[in-house]
Amino acid sequence: MDWTQPGAFEVAPGVHRIPLPLPGDGLHTVNAYAVRDGDGVVLIDPGWSLDAGSTALERALGALGHGFEDVRRFLVTHAHRDHYTMAVALRRRFGTKVALGLGEQPSLARITARSTSQVRSLREWGAPHLAEHWRTVLSALGDDAARDYEDPDEWLEEGDLELDERVLRVLPTPGHTRGHVVFVDAEAQLLFAGDHVLPHITPSIGFEAARPALPLGDYLDSLRLVRSCPDLRLLPAHGPVTGSSHARVDELLAHHEDRLAATLEAVRAGTGTAFATAGRLGWTRRGRSFAELDPFNQVLAVGETSAHLDLLVRRGLVRATERDGVVGYEAG
Repeated sequence: MDWTQPGAFEVAPGVHRIPLPLPGDGLHTVNAYAVRDGDGVVLIDPGWSLDAGSTALERALGALGHGFEDVRRFLVTHAHRDHYTMAVALRRRFGTKVALGLGEQPSLARITARSTSQVRSLREWGAPHLAEHWRTVLSALGDDAARDYEDPDEWLEEGDLELDERVLRVLPTPGHTRGHVVFVDAEAQLLFAGDHVLPHITPSIGFEAARPALPLGDYLDSLRLVRSCPDLRLLPAHGPVTGSSHARVDELLAHHEDRLAATLEAVRAGTGTAFATAGRLGWTRRGRSFAELDPFNQVLAVGETSAHLDLLVRRGLVRATERDGVVGYEAG
């Protein structure tokens, strides 16, 4: 079945997947999960604050016999717009409490302050034209971007969340963002994975408002953490529910090792900057050239390439030098 079709689909007793629409032609939808909690529900990753998303969510909850007023709590895996902003919007209407990983605090502070740190990063990566594109994007968003965001009611750290009918374990899984968390229902053998483990794609790494020192290293460590848990049913934010978290984690770990090898070969060919290196790599499952990507995905591609280069530096395989505000790389 097409996982993007609207509705409320039971994926485990008391747990329903609710696909919500996204703008553009990329990911298409994000999966919210309604978890039965007594006479109400807890919503995990309630989506992007869009009229179409609100309507779809309200209809799906109605099919389960609930309304927005029955949502007891929002649990959000990370602060990206397509996961977090609906929770903020509905809290303003209904007062529902919102919980988010503590590690998102630095990025959220920069978002609400309209930081231009990502513009500076793109310049450092040797992509001044993409830096200007991103500055234009931020200017077009204006105050709307900051208005869509607020701090949560609760900052989540590792530990147990007790609901009426189940216990969810919060596991910090930095990488896609520095404050990403997943929720583990050990008794039901479920992993609410957010964007950390996706069945068909790997999440973007390394482009966020408060970028950590080694985002890809963080991501690989977080994958290994999830791999150390029992094998769980994978409930992702994008894509269909699948049977084995372990199988997909193994694929993602192998993918990034292959990607590191390809990045190293590009550096050995004399690419220099993260932007130039990204231009020599293939992108998406179809192996598209960098030039075929739209500007937004070029921005993500350069950030991800930088994350791979920084890990190669940490491994001692590449050297990084800075000149006139631009970081260059050469084989070590």
